[in-house]
Amino acid sequence: MSRIGKQPIVIPNGVTVTVDGSQVMVKGPKGSLSLSTHPLVHLVVEGSEISVTIADSEDRQQRSLWGLTRTLVNNMVLGVTTGFSKKLELVGVGYKVAVAGRKVNMSLGFSHPVEIDLPEGITAEAEKTTLTLSGMDKQMVGEIAAQIRRLRKPEPYKGKGIRYAGEVVRRKAGKAAKAST
Repeated sequence: MSRIGKQPIVIPNGVTVTVDGSQVMVKGPKGSLSLSTHPLVHLVVEGSEISVTIADSEDRQQRSLWGLTRTLVNNMVLGVTTGFSKKLELVGVGYKVAVAGRKVNMSLGFSHPVEIDLPEGITAEAEKTTLTLSGMDKQMVGEIAAQIRRLRKPEPYKGKGIRYAGEVVRRKAGKAAKAST
């Protein structure tokens, strides 16, 4: 029995959920999202709650899809009401970030500036060396944040690079520290 899948999803005021076969549409104040669910998983809207059910609770694949589908639909409901955001910090001498319309311009120590085009539905705000990405689709916000982080991962010797806010980078001792012991 899935502990996550059997919990109902509460639909807040101002959000409408429509289920048409395997298609789920969620509309709210920030916009609308849609999801195509697996045929083995059934969604039922009852009043202000959504229930996710499966046919056979003994089947391992159905149990895993049960919890996954519940989480994806819950993320859609949260996304159209409050949205999601990720903060990235640029650590390093001369590392800068600026947002111009739908583009993020960064100086990351390369011989050229790096420019990223933001997809539709994602907004960015830059403040000195902090970049905040926000949007209603949790997967898209996380993917864009990961693509930007991949440009210059934090390195373990000086700690320079792009990291998530609050991320701890394990530091290594360099050659000089190793030789003196």
